[in-house]
Amino acid sequence: MKLMHALAAGTLVAFSAPALAQEQLSIATGGTGGVYYPMGGGLAEVINNHVEGYSATAEVTGASVENMGLIATGDADLALALADTVAQSYTGTGRFEGQQLPMVRGLASMYANMIQIVALEGSGITSLEDLKGKRVSVGAPGSGTEVNAEAILTANGISYDDIDEQRLNFNETADALANGDIDAGFWSVGAPTSSILNLSTTNDIVLLALSDDEIAKAREADATFAETTLPGGSYTGVDEDITVLGIPNVLVVSSEMSDDLAYSITKAMFENVTDLQAVHPAANETTPEFTMTATPVPLHPGAIRYYEEAGVTVPDNLRP
Repeated sequence: MKLMHALAAGTLVAFSAPALAQEQLSIATGGTGGVYYPMGGGLAEVINNHVEGYSATAEVTGASVENMGLIATGDADLALALADTVAQSYTGTGRFEGQQLPMVRGLASMYANMIQIVALEGSGITSLEDLKGKRVSVGAPGSGTEVNAEAILTANGISYDDIDEQRLNFNETADALANGDIDAGFWSVGAPTSSILNLSTTNDIVLLALSDDEIAKAREADATFAETTLPGGSYTGVDEDITVLGIPNVLVVSSEMSDDLAYSITKAMFENVTDLQAVHPAANETTPEFTMTATPVPLHPGAIRYYEEAGVTVPDNLRP
């Protein structure tokens, strides 16, 4: 299987005959300032330790949109992506208009992103409406963050014509805010995330709370959005609970992956989920029950085999 610009997850091992005999798996994640990359690294470590004959590597990518393309071309074997992006790729809608990817299958839904809109204290930005005329990072090119940002803005009557949009990854967004190069930025990521944590230790930040009307409009436009709460204390200086939108993250593969491999990865992940939780607390949401309610595409038959063995009822809409 193909490898991209690999960043090895876990401990490097000296080359030996058994190591060379292992089949390599590539896990498409995101930037280093988010949760996908450490979560992918944790999953790679689980595969390396518990799936015989395979060695996995976490890859730095532009995240969700790019990741779905990598699955389609076979340049990644597994990928993390936002549920709305996964759904669009499967149905050939939105960013994937005319590029339907019917081979996309889920192994699990991992955790829910929180869509966090950050500005600096004193910027005067306290609502979506205040973003008009401002320099706003909407996420890296090819990221699910931009898909989410555009959906939320459009649903609430704000287009890219109304803002000076910047396409920056999470670390770049944090740096640009700190340097005064932008006025606000979108993050669609598990919370807390390192790039906002680091920003909040050196700058006074504001997280925008969405109104009931803004949430309703976004959810009407995209059914994969859900209302959720960012707990106070998640970041330095943000003491109150903040109402935000959330969206699940899905671990996807191609339907061409063998049933046995999909089964083995799913089984290893859930039987060693504490290893993922040690990497990031977002993995506390990684359960079979969350998968059954949050996955927008059919599950891989190999994954279904594991769930059924574990006594989990798989609904008809998640069967290929």
